[in-house]
Amino acid sequence: MEKITVIGFGSWGIALACLLEKNGHSVIMWEPNEALAQILDSQRENTRSLPGITIPRTIKITSVAEEAAGSDVLVVVLSSKDIPDAMPKITPYLKKGQILANASKGLIKDREMRITEFLQELAPECEIACLSGPSHAEEVSRFLPTFVVAASRNIEVAQRLQNIFTGQFFRVYTSTDIIGVELGGVLKNVIALAAGVCDGLGFGDNTKAGLMTRGIAEMSRLGIAMGADEQTFAGLSGIGDLIVTCTSEHSRNRRAGLLLAQDKNVQEVLDTVNMAVEGINTAKTVKSMADKHGIDMPIVEQINKILYENKSPRDVVADLMQRDTRSENRE
Repeated sequence: MEKITVIGFGSWGIALACLLEKNGHSVIMWEPNEALAQILDSQRENTRSLPGITIPRTIKITSVAEEAAGSDVLVVVLSSKDIPDAMPKITPYLKKGQILANASKGLIKDREMRITEFLQELAPECEIACLSGPSHAEEVSRFLPTFVVAASRNIEVAQRLQNIFTGQFFRVYTSTDIIGVELGGVLKNVIALAAGVCDGLGFGDNTKAGLMTRGIAEMSRLGIAMGADEQTFAGLSGIGDLIVTCTSEHSRNRRAGLLLAQDKNVQEVLDTVNMAVEGINTAKTVKSMADKHGIDMPIVEQINKILYENKSPRDVVADLMQRDTRSENRE
């Protein structure tokens, strides 16, 4: 049995905490806001993001950073925009050798950094890892079979996370390609916005299949430029997560794309979804990173034009379809 802290009370944080508790571990959930922590401790449910799922009483809920920092493993499951404010409150209490694992699928956009890079900067003596793959909280919390990847440059850390998280309905593979595994979880969210737009415009299976295939090509190009292994994008954290996020009714990013197809602006979309939409949070940053690396990402570029230049979704589709013809294998 390991002592584990889950940082984040959204749907994914609750799902992972319940999974870890079911696996027999001692689990703490940390919420830095004392009043909110007390409410969650009393209600034992987040009715907004994961209604119907009860947090077991065996999971301790605390707002005390020093107490939460005492675990063997800390799993970060915050929205990417909340990480820069929340994590510096707990990292001063961390010690050498503790594992800090990112399970969020976003970027530190003001710094144009991956979350694990930011965590390593905050806690240089900790072992850094990430957990990613096709894993909607709504299904994990109901213990439906799920497959993910634990990645760390230190394979022993990845294997330890594999042992911690693996259970009857949750299978974990390992990887040392932390860049590729983490980027796969980030980039697929932007492509999923485009998939939602396609669905909202009434397009068919042909359209979405083509979009997803060209989307994984864009993801791979940027990932390779940033030091990832191309093969990673053919795995669970790449094409696997892309499939589920582009097709599932649980996908916030796909739902946001459906709303964009109705000509709603960014704020209207966020107000309607009423939960973090990481594709919107990171689309501009992904475009900036692609530009810096000289990588062509036409789908990402056009999604940014919908989000921030008020371009019509139908005009976006027309422009993508009318691009110069080329070989499929052309970079």
